[in-house]
Amino acid sequence: MKLPPLNTLRVFDAAARHQAFGKAAQELHVTHGAVSRQIKLLEQALGLTLFDRRNRAVYLTDAGHQLLDVTRAMFEQLHTGLAQLRRPATDAPLVLSCEPTIAMMWLIPRLPDFQRTHPGIQVHLYAAGGPVAFAAQGVDVALRRNDFEWDPALHAERVCDEWTGPVCRPGMPGGADAGDWFDAPALGSATRPRAWQQWAQASGRKAPRQTGPAYEHFYLSLQAAVAGLGVAIGSALMVQDALRDRRLAAPCGFVRDGSAYFLLSPRPCRDDPRAAAFLAWLRQQAANSLPEAAQAVEATGPVACATDQSVAS
Repeated sequence: MKLPPLNTLRVFDAAARHQAFGKAAQELHVTHGAVSRQIKLLEQALGLTLFDRRNRAVYLTDAGHQLLDVTRAMFEQLHTGLAQLRRPATDAPLVLSCEPTIAMMWLIPRLPDFQRTHPGIQVHLYAAGGPVAFAAQGVDVALRRNDFEWDPALHAERVCDEWTGPVCRPGMPGGADAGDWFDAPALGSATRPRAWQQWAQASGRKAPRQTGPAYEHFYLSLQAAVAGLGVAIGSALMVQDALRDRRLAAPCGFVRDGSAYFLLSPRPCRDDPRAAAFLAWLRQQAANSLPEAAQAVEATGPVACATDQSVAS
């Protein structure tokens, strides 16, 4: 037997489930007339009456009920099969695009823990910032701060808030241990040009009097602070290890700057077991890191100007 057009079966399935041509039209984003024409084509192709049309309402006939059982099973199987085809292979590496500074200073030192807890998932890291061309670059997920507008069609999973604060080398002349970090040069970066202004607004305090050099990248300004060239705005996540190792001190603790980190993906993370596992691990690591950053602040010296909303309060 020659099969009727697939589209007529799709329209019938919607009309039969709703028992109304109008609701089927809304679901399929077509007109009421288009639904009615497709049903007539199907009835002509099958030589059967599928709906009784009475008083501006439609009712399934016995043949219509039988066909609904067929279409329901058919479309459920089709959806299941397509979902399986689209699901990435669980043994394929998870390709992660990550902003360079957080990748170098926070993520990479913690990736061995992910490999220990998820030995079957390999993470391939691609350092980049800003918009992501997922298909063109072969990227599965991207870790980004929401300092730019991304495609609203992307799926965005919040990881954690961003906390920032001044950081400098312990014991440097005019540094944190001397209690007058405010006189040290304020280091800037081209990738976060408003970091000092945002911190000042969030903390209710003023930036240092002396303006220091602006570096091309956020990472370079933090390295300059480690070298004792001045005081930089640091992310609590990114400077956590430097605080613990006493390479940096955070004299004022950290405050939320209003931004946050998100894991972006073209499809929901729950549909990819690798991405779902990485997201859960990422959130746990971030949750662990922020309290550790607060403890590191206490260990590196006095919190001379901690505010009520700082991590170190």
